[in-house]
Amino acid sequence: MGKYTYDFHVHSCLSPCGDADNTPNNIAGMARLNGVRIMALTDHNSSRNCPAFFAAAQRYGVIPIAGMELTTSEDIHAVCLFETLDAALAFNDEVDARRVRVTNRADVFGEQLILDEEDNVVGHEEDLLINATTIALDEAPELAAKYDGICYPAHIDRQANGAIEVLGDFPHYAGFGIAELHDRSKAEEYVGKYALEGIRLLFSSDAHYLDQLREDDDNDAIEIDVGEDAEDEQVLKCLFDDLRACARREPR
Repeated sequence: MGKYTYDFHVHSCLSPCGDADNTPNNIAGMARLNGVRIMALTDHNSSRNCPAFFAAAQRYGVIPIAGMELTTSEDIHAVCLFETLDAALAFNDEVDARRVRVTNRADVFGEQLILDEEDNVVGHEEDLLINATTIALDEAPELAAKYDGICYPAHIDRQANGAIEVLGDFPHYAGFGIAELHDRSKAEEYVGKYALEGIRLLFSSDAHYLDQLREDDDNDAIEIDVGEDAEDEQVLKCLFDDLRACARREPR
């Protein structure tokens, strides 16, 4: 059994609220400096910087996960993670077709930069990425699973776009078996207050700036049933097998 430090919720400069310094190479480099072994790139409603992040992460010895922070039709944020880059990009195409198109105003919301593996700008996302899609929260897990991915509510302890703040309670009706907390110290309070017993809690940074990325800490490690010298593909397979086993539960 190996322990792997992780951060499953990170934004690059593709997210309009992400800092321009949050390039794929800078994020991967900071992960290496901070001792984070596994990191997911989860830009708002897009996975288009994941190919560059994968290339950068592999150079720095970080295990990359391709993901997305989906904004549901209720304006709730949900983390979506995929075992392969191809699966994430296919999911991206499906989400792309269900985005509500509003032209981005870079002077108000920030630029949305698509980069290559050397951090060169190769494109701009013209339509605003942070607005809601037409995908409902209870539809999102099944849609992610269509691409062998997992989906769970993001930062449920935050007011902005948190499921509890928007709905008034945890969405047990949607059958989530995983939820993300931003602040680890709130775990006991939220488990008791919102009946989260049996729901697996993950803790990630939601970093929009490099200095917000998580650092090496045993409290931010996840146990995976592999040895420390396992190949990246084996680590990811075991990680996703573990997460899928608890990602869904009976709605109530």
